[in-house]
Amino acid sequence: MKKVTHTSSRKIEHIDINLNKDVASTNTNGLDKFQFVHEALPEINLNEIDLSQNLFGRAVSAPILISSMTGGADEAKDINFILAEAAEEMGIAMGVGSQRAAIEEPSLAPTFNVRSVAPNILLFANLGAIQLNYGYGIDECQKAVDMIEADALILHLNPLQEAVQPEGDVNWHGILNKIEIICKKMPVPVIIKEVGWGISAKTAKKLSEIGIQAIDVAGAGGTSWSQVEMYRAKSENLARIAETFIGWGIPTADSIKQIRESLPEMKVIASGGLRSGLDIAKCIALGASMGGMAGPFLKAAIKSTSATVQEISNIQRTLQISMFAAGAKDLSVLQKTPLIKQ
Repeated sequence: MKKVTHTSSRKIEHIDINLNKDVASTNTNGLDKFQFVHEALPEINLNEIDLSQNLFGRAVSAPILISSMTGGADEAKDINFILAEAAEEMGIAMGVGSQRAAIEEPSLAPTFNVRSVAPNILLFANLGAIQLNYGYGIDECQKAVDMIEADALILHLNPLQEAVQPEGDVNWHGILNKIEIICKKMPVPVIIKEVGWGISAKTAKKLSEIGIQAIDVAGAGGTSWSQVEMYRAKSENLARIAETFIGWGIPTADSIKQIRESLPEMKVIASGGLRSGLDIAKCIALGASMGGMAGPFLKAAIKSTSATVQEISNIQRTLQISMFAAGAKDLSVLQKTPLIKQ
């Protein structure tokens, strides 16, 4: 029988809560404030709209990312492999959940190792940046990348989640300098990702200066991880504290705009409450390179690979139609397409 670590057990709880509880932020992602100008005479063929691009050395067929979700527990293995099979079939990118559990207990590594079913996808490894203050360094980061043959490494930022966890790691002093060391030593690009509260222009500038190559804003408006931790809380007091932060964070649209205006050259990934291809289209017009989703794909993955492929296909077609109705024939045109603020 495989050892169940505290980290692994927590991952099982996270999956269950996300599937069965209301963990939505009361904040909105801000995308509802923006609209495209309808183009009644687009002069393009809908079926020839090009969604492809090259990112981090890989070709992707559409700017859709299956955002980091799970792994590190036997129960998560099937979900990860279904997500990866669907990503391979549709030619889109994927990130795995935090690999800390598999660093702690190597027998859990197979729950993440999706390359066997997805040899061609753009794939992101993932560790919590906070672990750099708790004994992790370049060796653990390299193990995470090697474990799944990743094209890049995500270091995720989740200070608020850690603060409302009874077992949370809350000493964030000096993390920026340690991230800089990882950026300098890793042979693959390093991406910073929030987990649902957004990244400000001020923080993005600091990250740019130390060598981060992309930022996943993961803004407010989707899953609230303080709500997830509220359901995990072992006491009423801890639950009440966590619940206080249900509306916390920088909305996704605001985070994208802040970073794009402050750092025009920074590669931005949009996530945080995205639910459709129209949301992704708006994010790209605001300055992102791709849009990531977790919840819709998790709900599809517990059904089947075909359900997940269908969900991706629906999002992709909605993105194409959004571009068609806005008169954008490809992603480079979409990035220059103006939005009206409501």
